[in-house]
Amino acid sequence: MYRVWVTGGAGFIGSHLVRLLVRERPEWPIHTLDALTYAGNLANLAEVWEAPNHHFHRVDVADLPAVEALWEAHPPSLIFHLAAESHVDRSILSPLDFFHTNVGGTVTLLELARQRWQGRQDVLFFQVSTDEVYGSLPEGGFFTEGSPYDPRSPYSASKAAADHFVRAYGHTYGLPFVISNCGNNYGPYQFPEKLIPLTIVHLIERRPIPVYGRGQNVRDWIHVEDHVRALLMIAEKGRRGHTYLVGARNPRTNLEVVSLLCQLYDELTGQQDSQRLITFVQDRPGHDLRYAIEPSPHLADIGWQPQVSFEEGLRRTLQWYLAHPEWWQSVRSGQYQTYYERWYGERLKQPPAS
Repeated sequence: MYRVWVTGGAGFIGSHLVRLLVRERPEWPIHTLDALTYAGNLANLAEVWEAPNHHFHRVDVADLPAVEALWEAHPPSLIFHLAAESHVDRSILSPLDFFHTNVGGTVTLLELARQRWQGRQDVLFFQVSTDEVYGSLPEGGFFTEGSPYDPRSPYSASKAAADHFVRAYGHTYGLPFVISNCGNNYGPYQFPEKLIPLTIVHLIERRPIPVYGRGQNVRDWIHVEDHVRALLMIAEKGRRGHTYLVGARNPRTNLEVVSLLCQLYDELTGQQDSQRLITFVQDRPGHDLRYAIEPSPHLADIGWQPQVSFEEGLRRTLQWYLAHPEWWQSVRSGQYQTYYERWYGERLKQPPAS
């Protein structure tokens, strides 16, 4: 039995993982850690709030005294480390925030694990990372377990640094760890700065849907429920010291994704003209052209494979946002509106570069 910490557990992926753990491993004490910045939301945990094996702690993982005190009270034996600033656009505006959480928070946790887990092999530090650490792919290529790191944005650089620290602690101190690098997640409870929920909200509100450049940037998509199932299976059955690439073999251009959402929205609501809302805007700086993942063959060895097809996953996600307007309306705080206007305001007024 593990005593589990899930850092960033009130965020999008983290809350899905917490709900899975509470449901599937009721004998494990589950401790959710989250600083509750703009994308952390206690409403994401409403389903498990009263569960006897779930406990929430508001804490910044880069705050060493606070995390140390929590460790003394509730020492973990398994840390799922998901706490991170994760939106590339925000990293371009505020790179120091990404360094603080993504690098500083990771090293804080690693230091405490090194000091308190010394010599133990019944523990695990699970670093949940991204495919963006590998940089941009040529047409036809795929990221594999042997792909070199080549981060291109402040966000991906901060996650790459964190991954390297995890490996360094494993090599230097013998800290048991695994790392997973995953493609773009989508599903319920995702903050509406990301492409899919942003598009859905704009469809509902009949607002222009901003698409960078000509929409030809490619991302590899996986439903969040498939991702968190992989995380649990890797933690229980995966090889220590190994890196797992988690993907659903589903690379799509941004324009394909947005167009499919428009089509599904019109089918579900009776609208007929959603495609006209697509608005090409000036590209963001350093926008990587293509990501695509070749899932680790070791995932099949532990019995994992994706179960949610992309079209079905999009349909379910769209239905969830249509049925839960109170959730996405409440999370779009004044802070988010300020960011949105700062980032997209001028772009929506300017034609994209040809």
